Amino acid sequence: MSVEKLFAVKGMNDILPEQMPYWHWLESCAKEVLRSYGYREIRTPIVEPSALFSRGLGQVTDIVEKEMYAFTDKLNGDELSLRPESTAGVVRAAIEHSLTYQEPQRLWYRGPMFRHERPQRGRYRQFHQIGVESLGFSGPDIDAELILLSARLWQKLGLKNVSLELNSIGDAPERAAHRHALIEYLKEQESLLDQDAKRRLYTNPLRILDSKNPAMQEMLGAAPRLIDFLEHASRAHFDGVQALLHANNISFTVNPRLVRGMDYYNRTVFEWISTDLGTQATICGGGRYDPLTPLYGGNETPACGFALGMERVIELLKQITSAPLDNPDIYLMHSGGACGLSAMQLAEQLRTHQMSVVLHCMASVGIGSFKSQMKRADNSGAQLALILGEDEIAQNTVTIKWLRAREKAQEKINRVELIQYLQTHYLQLLSQ
Repeated sequence: MSVEKLFAVKGMNDILPEQMPYWHWLESCAKEVLRSYGYREIRTPIVEPSALFSRGLGQVTDIVEKEMYAFTDKLNGDELSLRPESTAGVVRAAIEHSLTYQEPQRLWYRGPMFRHERPQRGRYRQFHQIGVESLGFSGPDIDAELILLSARLWQKLGLKNVSLELNSIGDAPERAAHRHALIEYLKEQESLLDQDAKRRLYTNPLRILDSKNPAMQEMLGAAPRLIDFLEHASRAHFDGVQALLHANNISFTVNPRLVRGMDYYNRTVFEWISTDLGTQATICGGGRYDPLTPLYGGNETPACGFALGMERVIELLKQITSAPLDNPDIYLMHSGGACGLSAMQLAEQLRTHQMSVVLHCMASVGIGSFKSQMKRADNSGAQLALILGEDEIAQNTVTIKWLRAREKAQEKINRVELIQYLQTHYLQLLSQ
């Protein structure tokens, strides 16, 4: 009887071993940069109460209306969702564990997010983010620090053709005044609005400004600008951010139509854009979200953060370079029997000295000739092969076959001297 083959859920992709070096590279660079700014990692659950997102992100956002993977827990009836983003979860955790009670917090996270979107290049239903949240900081300096941090990461990764767009969406009274003016303007232009814009007209008109519909761009370009409604405090904050970026030689463009997709943002918002990704140009976005904590029952806490899309950044990395390979140091070959027993002991000894070793294991189909084993050794990407045959066991030696440094070819080493030899010669080879 044939069994139906099963496949991954559409838009939720396997990350195969040959792809992982790019992921490790991005994560390693991000961890190094984040540590240099004093950020500490936090990990929150993938499943959260649905109310966490509907209350914080906004009932009329695309995420809550159309994209969340929401379900009822069949055991207790709780309404739950796979997280579509992590800011809400980090803020929930900060309130629940009183993280900001003593002092402000610089936190970062990484992991999968879930949105039911139409899968396309750089946009998937399960996608991954690295994000940063700064809780308890009210000044423009932390907004600028997040932008400087992300700029340093692009520099470390070697990304080119990445530009910064910046805006301020002010505070609630300023947005209310702008909202009124924007609705009045859009009502006059209603014949030019698409169906999505008409649906948002009275619920979330600010999001209409973010429309990508080419037919609406000229009309939206003439719409009232929120930045013109900023009062003194918001204006001073935005001016402070810009002054700090200028002082640190960060180029940017003020984009009055930049609003971001969640309702919790206020004042500073920003996006990093790449010209090398086609329509999915945003690789990183964020901003200030001072109003969020009280929505979850916490005390008023100023906050700012961003998230980068790992898949999109990795797409850029693939265009500019090859990632460092995750290859083993050593492939250990043997002729089976007593040699196989000795080989396993040697492999463990080498691993104790921080060397990565692939031990040839093919007993179920026969150990294979040294010629066939050598082919596997070469395909493994290892720098060298160690050979344990009956002659080596009798002489208490190990044969070394250098797979990448051809000038060294092959040599025999007394087993007692092997560790010191490898530590000297192999580390020297890696440093070249």
